[in-house]
Amino acid sequence: VKSRSSELLAETRSYWLELCERQIVETPDPAVNVLVNYWLKYQTISCRLFGRTAFYQCGGALGFRDQLQDSLMFLTLDPAKTSDQILLHARHQQSDGTVQHWWHPISEEGRLSDISDDLLWLPYLTLEYLKETDDSGILATVVPYLDQGQGTLFEHCERALNKVLDRRSPRGLALIGEGDWNDGLNAVGPKWKGESVWLSHFLYGILRDFAATACRGKACRALELAQNYEGEAELLKKSILENAWDGKWFFRATTDDGKILGSKSCREGKIYLNAQTWAVINGIVEGDEARKLLSEVEKWLYKDYGVLLFTPAYTEVDRNIGYLTRYSPGIRENGGVYTHAATWAMLAQAIAGNSEKVYDTFQRLAPPLLSNRNPDRYKGEPYATPGNIEGPESPQEGQGAWTWYSGSAGWLYKITVERLLGVRVENGELIVRPNLPASWPGFTMKRLYKGKVSTIHVTRKKDRDSNSYDVKIEGKT
Repeated sequence: VKSRSSELLAETRSYWLELCERQIVETPDPAVNVLVNYWLKYQTISCRLFGRTAFYQCGGALGFRDQLQDSLMFLTLDPAKTSDQILLHARHQQSDGTVQHWWHPISEEGRLSDISDDLLWLPYLTLEYLKETDDSGILATVVPYLDQGQGTLFEHCERALNKVLDRRSPRGLALIGEGDWNDGLNAVGPKWKGESVWLSHFLYGILRDFAATACRGKACRALELAQNYEGEAELLKKSILENAWDGKWFFRATTDDGKILGSKSCREGKIYLNAQTWAVINGIVEGDEARKLLSEVEKWLYKDYGVLLFTPAYTEVDRNIGYLTRYSPGIRENGGVYTHAATWAMLAQAIAGNSEKVYDTFQRLAPPLLSNRNPDRYKGEPYATPGNIEGPESPQEGQGAWTWYSGSAGWLYKITVERLLGVRVENGELIVRPNLPASWPGFTMKRLYKGKVSTIHVTRKKDRDSNSYDVKIEGKT
């Protein structure tokens, strides 16, 4: 028995090492190395995808938006598993485009909901898969709907987009329903009158990218559909700029009765993170406007332990906002650092061209650095990404919690690799565009590319400006 146990332990170690070491980096920062090489992969795959349970959340269900996003991890390790995840989730979409918020495998017991963003993660992940693999054949894969009939993956994505397009306010903004990305905003728009500015940003980017990238291959029914989505995207952008700008930042949402969330006129919840970062990520604002917007994010939301979801926290329960106001001030979604959203600040800084801020944001979020800086305050494990860190209104400000079972691990990995180190694949082409801190001379990465291992050497040029690099790629096909 002991011998067999030793064999199984050796097999397990071998499995994880082989999987994790399909992509390895060597940088001047040990925190980057240990997180990217092992811990972020292990946390995402073992806890979020395999177990779907942990100390803070004992569930086991598959979340429609949750495990789709987690499967981004496999794009650089085993893209077929991302493909499998996409097709699995497509089977939990109804023929009208709506989806189950979660379901349990085997029993298939699940819950349909009026949460408005779930269905959009299907086309989003499909686009990400296409960028990495250039495998447009997946669009023609026929998948049954949950209730009746079947359609290609392209048609599944189309129905998701059309459903959200149908759910727009008279002003042209996306409706929030019983919450968008933030389930805690569940009382903002249950009558389908309240608007979500974040969801409008998100929808705009997917419409634009779906028209440009996914409308190809055997499943594409065409140029006319692509042009329609491009037109809808431009109308949406126009509506956002006309109706959701508060002078220095974007509103977060409006309630069914027209109350605005995320405005300078609000006593609490003045500025929300996601409504700003995704405006930059998807190009609602660009250039100097994007950098000015992010300077407001830095002023209001940046802390040495992360980036707040919004500020100030709510101090009283508000039945017109939702259950996030039932958390104590500074806890989780109520004015704390919600790490999932905070990682998107890294992405926004990179897209805006704020190279030094990309690494600065990473340093505020990396568990080894948070623990090393002040372990008595942080208290979380130095290797597991926390779901949240308590905000300024909490007596335990800076304390990490909800570690392990957090979708933030996969995003921290993706953005660190693709935007800090700058190595990513777009439409089948490997590109290297680093955003390194001035103190770094460069880095080395081993990465799977088109099924083969490529080794990438990045060295800062000494005779040029600080953002110029020599790039050598060995093994590229």
